[in-house]
Amino acid sequence: MIELFNRSALECSKLITERYSTSFTLGIKTLNRKFHFPIYAVYGFVRYADEIVDTFYDHDQKYLLDKFKKDTYEAIETGISLNPILHSFQSVVRTYSIDRKLIDAFLKSMEMDLYCNEYTDNSYQEYIYGSAEVVGLMCLRVFCEGNLAMFDRLKEPARKLGAAFQKVNFLRDLKSDYVDRGRIYFPGVDFNDFTKDTKQLIEEDIQRDFDEAYIGILNLPRGARMGVYLAYTYYQTLFNKIKQVPASRIQEERVRVPDLKKIALLAQTYMRFRWSGM
Repeated sequence: MIELFNRSALECSKLITERYSTSFTLGIKTLNRKFHFPIYAVYGFVRYADEIVDTFYDHDQKYLLDKFKKDTYEAIETGISLNPILHSFQSVVRTYSIDRKLIDAFLKSMEMDLYCNEYTDNSYQEYIYGSAEVVGLMCLRVFCEGNLAMFDRLKEPARKLGAAFQKVNFLRDLKSDYVDRGRIYFPGVDFNDFTKDTKQLIEEDIQRDFDEAYIGILNLPRGARMGVYLAYTYYQTLFNKIKQVPASRIQEERVRVPDLKKIALLAQTYMRFRWSGM
């Protein structure tokens, strides 16, 4: 009955994805079916870790994160966990040979959220790599299905896409990160003096990441291309909306893309792929 246990664990990761992110759920559903559960498993893992450092303020977050790390590595070593999220993640790690260093970097960035409220250029790059770029690399390992030459060819664009997504999140969540968590991720940025010029410099950096990522998307395996392109399109749409908002409003509100717009983007992406042969 281990198959039932495995399937149930993967269903839990799917549920976590659906509850927390409509945009990523739509993107995953657009992937080839064989990639659905592996990517749900990756998302469930990173979401649970993120919840520990962003939500559980009434608990000992360091203890919870340390236990999560220990349980993660034990699950990977033994090939089983009674935590369904970790069980499904370890299965993906072992099946697709996801490098332990990627997991180390991710968990290190989660730990940084417990003690680091302001970032230098170096710590910012380290955090972006661990919290976002390595997630793109984990997904790329799944998409490449053991083709190491393809992975090596596409890993830099995958990193850029993860970085672009994370930096857009930082801009979108500028107020909540500062007011609720006391964090400023962008180096040298003063929340109380967030100017038009500062915002523009950040946006130029993000657009460079998007531009470099797009080239990689076009060279992904066909079964992964449309789903990743949809996520790219959603974040580019959100980013374009943020660019239209004055710096003063970014300090006051969270810019969103309505669910109906997300559905429209899905339809547009489907039609583009169907008729263009991308």
